[in-house]
Amino acid sequence: MARINRRLLVWGWITRRQVSVATMSDPEIIAVQSRKFPVNAVTRWLLGAAPSGVEATDRSVPGADGQIPVRVYRPAGASRASGDGAGRPLVVYFHGGGFVFGSLPMGDWICGTVAEQVGAVVVSVDYRLAPAHRFPAAVEDCYAALAWAAGSQAELGAAGPIGVMGESAGGCLSAVMCLLARERGGPAIAHQALIYPVTDMTADRSAGKQDLPFLSAAEMDAYKRHYLGPDGDAANPWASPLLAADHAGLPPALIQVAEHDPLRSDGLRYAAALRAAGVPVRFTEYVGVPHGFVNFPGLSSAAHQAMNEVVAAQREALTPVTEGDRR
Repeated sequence: MARINRRLLVWGWITRRQVSVATMSDPEIIAVQSRKFPVNAVTRWLLGAAPSGVEATDRSVPGADGQIPVRVYRPAGASRASGDGAGRPLVVYFHGGGFVFGSLPMGDWICGTVAEQVGAVVVSVDYRLAPAHRFPAAVEDCYAALAWAAGSQAELGAAGPIGVMGESAGGCLSAVMCLLARERGGPAIAHQALIYPVTDMTADRSAGKQDLPFLSAAEMDAYKRHYLGPDGDAANPWASPLLAADHAGLPPALIQVAEHDPLRSDGLRYAAALRAAGVPVRFTEYVGVPHGFVNFPGLSSAAHQAMNEVVAAQREALTPVTEGDRR
């Protein structure tokens, strides 16, 4: 087993000393959620930023219980006109944060990288957060935004295949979107990129290492408690996609996990379940890093390696091959 990246280890210790969801009340969490995300040189270095040539536009789209904020990323030179988007993929992104934290700026680097390097239009979804909005509010928002994006491809300047992606809680939501799209007859999803996803909320997290950076056993319990509430069913496939009765017919997947992550087994078991159902899966474990490493490209070279793999997988799955490419 490789040693944990020292910079991520220190940063994890600092963030936990400042605030930990395990010790926060509902009002304290809601107060943190209301704070404006700081965008400055430090956060751009730590969390990354969208490449300078990528256009990012904020708007809102209709949901079942009101408007859902989204951020749309387009590669340099891409027009909103449908003719320019012929063959351009559409990727819908769901951020992490334990269903409790996270916002649109959190996805700037990941979404901007995909827009630039895949040539995709990327829609990042600012779904409702717990504890004010418990399960299944996030699922409903994500599906509404996915359906809107798929139905608005001409307006967005995309006309190619659709992919979903997300990390941690966003990885769970991406997997759930694939289940819902299959159950509801669309939208057609061609690829899912799941970055250290949580896939089984019934799992016992108390065994083994409990104080890994960014995600301790107490913090995982708190995220689950805030998200599901007293009446939520952890075995519901909308919360635990691993427990779906059938995984057949789901889109090909890239699943990335971190070596020092209590959720590592969630990704490993989900990959096995998809493969057993005949779904093509690429599974990669990044050594020496904890949960959340992709969200800190300023601290971890592995974050860049992981995004290079995401981009390569999405190009293969979502970018049509022309006759000229075959020659």
